[in-house]
Amino acid sequence: MPPVPNTRNLKELPKFRDGLSYLYVEHAFIEQEAQGIGVYDQHGLTLVPVAALGVLFLGPGTRITHAAVRALAGNGCTVAWVGEGFARFYAQGLGDTRSSRRLQLQAKAWADPALHLKVVFRLYQRRFQEPLPPDLTLEGVRGLEGVRVRAAYARWSRETGVPWQGRSYDRGNWAASDPVNRALSAGAAYLYGLAHAAIVSSGFSPALGFIHTGKLLSFVYDVADLYKTEVLVPAAFLTVAESDLEVERRVRQRLREQILEARLLERMVEDLLWLFSGLGLPEEEGEEDDPTRPGGLWDLEGEVEGGVAYGGADPGESS
Repeated sequence: MPPVPNTRNLKELPKFRDGLSYLYVEHAFIEQEAQGIGVYDQHGLTLVPVAALGVLFLGPGTRITHAAVRALAGNGCTVAWVGEGFARFYAQGLGDTRSSRRLQLQAKAWADPALHLKVVFRLYQRRFQEPLPPDLTLEGVRGLEGVRVRAAYARWSRETGVPWQGRSYDRGNWAASDPVNRALSAGAAYLYGLAHAAIVSSGFSPALGFIHTGKLLSFVYDVADLYKTEVLVPAAFLTVAESDLEVERRVRQRLREQILEARLLERMVEDLLWLFSGLGLPEEEGEEDDPTRPGGLWDLEGEVEGGVAYGGADPGESS
């Protein structure tokens, strides 16, 4: 590789929450460097300490060596392959020390009807500025949500002068939709990619949805819907108001800029953690002191310690 003009040391990484840090890289080459990794791009070499890194997002034009992946996995860092600016989520690789605690918390809330309903109401409440009436039924909440979304479309149509005839999308005939509907659909796909990245990198499952069900990305739709009227709807109408040409590409660019400015990835993770907090489940009792210790063993009476030789095995053996 040719000499690089400068070397930077990446000491401050964007924070998800507490100790979970992330880095997004595109159009670069990544190699192992000492106890960390080095990112080579047009600006030179950036040294990244993997011990402080929770998630590495690899965008377009990125190459990474086996040694770098091994260093990341050995430090429990998740590696995710994504589209430009998180526009798509393609795949992930996990370090073996990552805890399944949050996934278990989500699964228990999903499987318990009473807790499931609490999470559903939290998801809906997050979309409204004012508290929902305590005696409101789920059907009533859906009705209010429909009114809220229609009002958002109408508002941005008035403010931008873009005609609005209602949401219309034909999977078999993309060109049949008007420009603003195409912008909304293209932007929604971008938002799904960001939500997918936030969910898996935080240790949750994209399949266990609460409002949406039956698809492997059901929870992605739940999370993305929290931000559609705030981020997607204005971006789509403003894009079409400027021009009705190439609206799909331009709305993705606008969303990328807005998402970076609003630090929406961090907000999504905060909202995910809030969503499952205070539900009275035992897994809420703090983070693991030692993430490298063996996992527990399932038992009818509750989890028992793993990494222990049960049944009188020879010293040094473990189960």
